[in-house]
This record gives sequence, structure tokens and C-alpha cells, in this order.
Amino acid sequence: MSRSASPIIVMTGATSGIGRLAAIELARRGAHLVLIARSEPAAAATRNAIEASVPQARIDVHFADLADLASVTTVGQALVARHERIDVLVNNAGIHAFSPRATVDGHDEMMAVNYLAPWLLTDILRETLVRSAPSRIVTTASEASRRHGTLRLDQDMFVSGHFSRLGSSEIYGRSKLLDIMFSLELARQLEGTGVAVNCLDPGFNVTGLGRELSFAPLLERVLTRLGIGDPGRGAGIIVRLADDAEFAGVTGGYFSVKGARPLRPVPPADDEGARLALWEITREVLADRL
Repeated sequence: MSRSASPIIVMTGATSGIGRLAAIELARRGAHLVLIARSEPAAAATRNAIEASVPQARIDVHFADLADLASVTTVGQALVARHERIDVLVNNAGIHAFSPRATVDGHDEMMAVNYLAPWLLTDILRETLVRSAPSRIVTTASEASRRHGTLRLDQDMFVSGHFSRLGSSEIYGRSKLLDIMFSLELARQLEGTGVAVNCLDPGFNVTGLGRELSFAPLLERVLTRLGIGDPGRGAGIIVRLADDAEFAGVTGGYFSVKGARPLRPVPPADDEGARLALWEITREVLADRL
């Protein structure tokens, strides 16, 4: 970042996988990290890992369950009250659930954690980010969005329903498609404010792979030995979009882990009308939280 003071970077999904690696690198670059975590032990382990690499790192931790939208609202408001300036927001947290689960709000858990929570958190922090410009918003999407099945733009898409283990990939892909649509529409809305809004595909990463599958640890070890799914690559694209000077004035992009090349999103994410329609539907669903 171009500021003389340490940039304040708010980040979800930093307690494991590519998020933890990205947090370590951002700390090396001098960031003041503000991490949103669900698990206290995982947050403590992450703090230890960052401080082992960057002893002078400045780290604050706030706790929230992203599956509970009231919890998201609470942590977002706490951040607004505490930080006059926020330079970067990284929406990285996500889950792939292999069986259907409903949240306390009645939403599908993947839709809540992967899409509704980052949408809500970003909306709460929006004014602070605009006031802090030049600033950035980075959201982890996925090329899994290309396998989203049939997308109907209505409130029912957030409701938890039945799906099989194989069918879970379609719901996951749909949630990531919505992340892309959200990011591109937000970039349009914030054009000219100095807030750069981008999303990314982190590629295939073995760290945290299929945490709900019993054979995941064994599969992760095998793939790591074969050199497949290096999480450092996924972390790298997050860091580049969050901090590299080459992306300081870039907004409205969807970027690949492969050389940060621009990606064309699958329909309807390439349709401005559909993106705006999704925005309005989401506002209606979250009306009680705004």
C-alpha cells in the first residue's frame, strides 16, 4: 500500500489454509491485521504462526460466527466503532458442506457463510472503506462457479434444502457465482470513490481440503507429496490484489490464480442487469440486518 502508516487489513478466513498464509505475508509487508475468527483455539494458533514469522506483527482478533448474521452485524459494527480507517477488506472465509444444514436464520449454511455474510460485512464497513480511500475490497470466489446448476434469482435460493454429497458441489458453486456477481456490482456502485473492488479464483488448494470428509487428511498428504494444490499460490493472488501496487487502481475484475490474468465470469455474472437484480434481492433478504 502507498500509505506511510501500516495499512489496516480486515480479513475473514485467516485461521487456516490460504487465508493463514496470506495473513502471514501481509504481516511481513507491514499490515496491521484485524482478523475475524470463529474459533478461539484456531485464532490463537494463527496468531502464533504469524508472530513466529513476523515477531513485530500487529494483530487484533474479533470473534464471529459467519453462519449467524446477527453475529456478523455485531462484529461489523464493532469494527466501525473501533477503526476510523480500514484500508483493505478481504472476504476469504468459506465452507463446502457435504450435507445440508440450516443456519439460525433459516438459510443454507454455504449460502450464508460464503455469500450473505461477506455481503453484509462489506455493507457495514462500506462507509469506512470509502472514507479511507484509496482502499480495496477483495473477495475469494472460485471457478467452481461454472458448475452452479440452474440459478433462479429469488429469495428461495438462500433457503436450506436437500442435496446429496455430490450435489453439494452445485450449491457451493452457486454461492461462489453470487460472490462474483456481488463483487462486480459493488465495483460499479463504488466507481470513482477510490475503492478498488475485485474477486479471485484461488485455484485448487489442498490445505483444508474437504474437511468434512473422513479421508481428507490422507488425500491431502498424498496430493502434497505429489506437488498438487500448493496453497501458496492461492494465498499469493489474495496478497497481490490486497497489497500490490499494480492493482491499486484496478477495480471490477475477476482474476485467476494463474498469473492474475482476468477471467470472464460465467453467465449470468456477466450480465449487469442480473447482478443488480441479485443485489436488490440480497438487500431484501438482509433488510433486518442493515
